[in-house]
Amino acid sequence: MNSEPKILFVYFSFTQQTQKVVEVMSDVLRAKGCSVSQARIEFTDERYAGVFSNFPLRRAFLQLISMFPPQLRRATGEIRIDHEILAGDYDLICFGSPTWWLTTNMPMRSFLKSDAAARLLKGRRFGAFVVCRRYWKNNLETVKRLGIANGGDYVGGTYFTFAGGQVASLLSFVSYMGAGINKPRYLGLKIPPTNLKPDYSIGAEAFADSLAEITA
Repeated sequence: MNSEPKILFVYFSFTQQTQKVVEVMSDVLRAKGCSVSQARIEFTDERYAGVFSNFPLRRAFLQLISMFPPQLRRATGEIRIDHEILAGDYDLICFGSPTWWLTTNMPMRSFLKSDAAARLLKGRRFGAFVVCRRYWKNNLETVKRLGIANGGDYVGGTYFTFAGGQVASLLSFVSYMGAGINKPRYLGLKIPPTNLKPDYSIGAEAFADSLAEITA
């Protein structure tokens, strides 16, 4: 038994929602005596620099739509990550993956298909969580499948969704991406606030507890 279990979070976060979950889970795990490290994926591909160089987005709807074709074909792109952190000896890896257009975001997919991911995951346990408007299952299953293909042992996952139905949550998200703040209306329609629901920390703490039990 390891006296100080070592856990690594690997995640991508553009609007900081995934990062918020990582921080809550990290605090719980540290309080339980775990050593926690974080490796944030940076999306550096020049083909998509116009979309991700600024927030809020200047032409939110068109820029978001522009990511649909590469997501549909499950494309990969250039990323950057701290390889010194990846080289550590970890007892468990946890991936934080936002959903883009129904599936795993390109930066996370790019990492999980890399040699660095194969080295990190071989013979190690891993879990995952998804942050999304509505659709989480394909994203979580993709992270699970790619992690197992890299030699990892999947221990479980969870997800965090935004408020509102499919249409309302989409309008809210587009509005937020264009304004950088939550607004009560978009295109004349009343919309719910986007991003994580206020009680997201409850689920994050519960999942962190389960990871702590696995590494105990």
